[in-house]
Amino acid sequence: SLRLVQPHLLDTGTLRTDFLCTISGISDGRVCYGERLRSGIVDIKEDDAIDLFQEMIRSRPLPSLVDFSRFFSGVASTKQFNLVLDFCKKMELNGIAHNIYTLNIMINCFCRCCKTCFAYSVLGKVMKLGYEPDTTTFNTLINGLCLESKVSEAVVLVARMVENGCQPNVVTYNSIVNGICKSGDTSLALDLLRKMDERNVKADVFTYSTIIDSLCRDGCIDAAISLFKEMETKGIKSSLVTYNSLVGGLCKAGKWNDGVQLLKDMTSRKIIPNVITFNVLIDVFVKEGKLQEANELYKEMITKGISPNTITYNSLMDGYCMQNRLSEANNMLDLMVRNNCSPDIVTFTSLIKGYCKVKRVDEGMKLFRKISKRGLVANTVTYSILVQGFCQSGKLEIAEELFQEMVSLGVLPDVMTYGILLDGLCDNGKLEKALEIFEDLQKSKMNLDIVMYTIIIEGMCKGGKVEDAWNLFCSLPCKGVKPNVMTYTVMISGLCKKGSLSEANILLRKMEEDGNEPNDCTYNTLIRAHLRDGDLTASAKLIEEMKSCGFSADASSIKMVIDMLSSAVWWFKEPRRSPGVKRFRGTQAYLMPFNTITASLNFNTIEAHGMSSAELHRDLRQVGRSEVLKKRSARGLDDAECDLMVDLELPTDAVHNAHRAGKMRRC
Repeated sequence: SLRLVQPHLLDTGTLRTDFLCTISGISDGRVCYGERLRSGIVDIKEDDAIDLFQEMIRSRPLPSLVDFSRFFSGVASTKQFNLVLDFCKKMELNGIAHNIYTLNIMINCFCRCCKTCFAYSVLGKVMKLGYEPDTTTFNTLINGLCLESKVSEAVVLVARMVENGCQPNVVTYNSIVNGICKSGDTSLALDLLRKMDERNVKADVFTYSTIIDSLCRDGCIDAAISLFKEMETKGIKSSLVTYNSLVGGLCKAGKWNDGVQLLKDMTSRKIIPNVITFNVLIDVFVKEGKLQEANELYKEMITKGISPNTITYNSLMDGYCMQNRLSEANNMLDLMVRNNCSPDIVTFTSLIKGYCKVKRVDEGMKLFRKISKRGLVANTVTYSILVQGFCQSGKLEIAEELFQEMVSLGVLPDVMTYGILLDGLCDNGKLEKALEIFEDLQKSKMNLDIVMYTIIIEGMCKGGKVEDAWNLFCSLPCKGVKPNVMTYTVMISGLCKKGSLSEANILLRKMEEDGNEPNDCTYNTLIRAHLRDGDLTASAKLIEEMKSCGFSADASSIKMVIDMLSSAVWWFKEPRRSPGVKRFRGTQAYLMPFNTITASLNFNTIEAHGMSSAELHRDLRQVGRSEVLKKRSARGLDDAECDLMVDLELPTDAVHNAHRAGKMRRC
């Protein structure tokens, strides 16, 4: 009788599970596939899925296509897409025909594997078998195209979808919105959101969260907050994903307090923050040097019962290393291991970087050698940090050996690695070798950035090859590379050292024309060059210009002025005793701009750069006394100020301001 019933049951696809369990004859005590499907197959492992599929295939009568669809969907939910496709093929080989549901599952699996070309072939099969593609079919394909960044093709498919009588729904639009946002065109995604309103397609939390996240990534935090409020006005409840995006966006915009406030807002709305929420906040606080706040958040997540993960510990360890607190970083590593959280290569790279930062490169190297014993593989960043550490400590041979090691092990150096190596070679007097490597890099397909060219230009200038540096600098536009502020400053410094001050001045103006605003380093480089050349008028003008841009003189520039002040006084008094002092271009040319220099230079920066105020006071008092000025002490000048004024003929205010710096307390 079973032989007579089976064909009918297979045709109708209505096999009852309890009947299947009865006829399967589970004599060995195993739970039949029907029971497994009813109880759910969440997080099913590959071996268990294979066993269950084999059981379904062996069952007589065969399971219904509904059961197969349920099984395939369950396995697909665990992202074992290739396994599902393998099952579909074997099902077909066993003479079991697909229906629209199993075919849709196949299309989804191909799309999730970024194989839309195969998904289209299944679509062809759908039509060949006489099935009509439904909204799910089209939505699945559209999502697959967007996952492959083929948004324009997805839009074309939407038009075809409408032609087939299937109306796009919120799922359709969400796929397109997600694809557009991933392509970086957030404004277009916002336009599409408005069109959804016009077409009476109600956007959901996924639509808004996707655009909010994209706005946060673009740094448009105000627009993201505005959209968040619009979302709430429409009665769409925010999800954890929405809050995580906003928290991250606020923190990246420097609005840490708002980010923390949003965390409290989540709790009040009974949206439980997860480890991602806390990781975003902790990471941003660490990068801003707010390690105490990061630790408080860490304690809060523990209190809330949220277990820190590897990313949490890595962020905190990186924070300790940034502040040279290596013992605490190592304690965090021990805590991480005790809490059964496995350290990864990022963990050890942070520690190695910390050791290199405090000049304990050898200890960093010992830790590096232990990485492989833990089953971890050092990456380009790890090697680059160590190469830099040895270069900066003057151990160039070890740095070069490490570089060769990474190449031999198949760890490819990137632009940053080569930049570190070239910088190390230039700083350690191996310019020629650096130039050889640089020449090979230019011939390679590696995309050299402006940082790399700046390193070589600086190396050439320091190595006395200013002409070569200038030629390379001038060739940058032809190479499609635009010089930045650092490149200009390095080239200006090279020209100054060569004595080509007029060319350096011209380059300063060219720099501004090209949209690169000079920084304090640029100005101080030129100011010192003009001071050395004795051109105080040019120095005074540059100081005024620098001051108007919000910059101040650095310690080197200030000390040069102080030394000149002392030397100049002796030159006026006894020029024959001061053969090393360069004669300034006329007494008046010297005296007048010096007033501007002493008045404009911010002597307070001496304290910030570690120069003793007492040193300035001592230098100022080197000026000899004058009986004549004793009569003018009534103007409020003390003895040292009077001495300075009479010898340099400076106005009272300028001298008083300069001398006052010598009386300030150290902060």
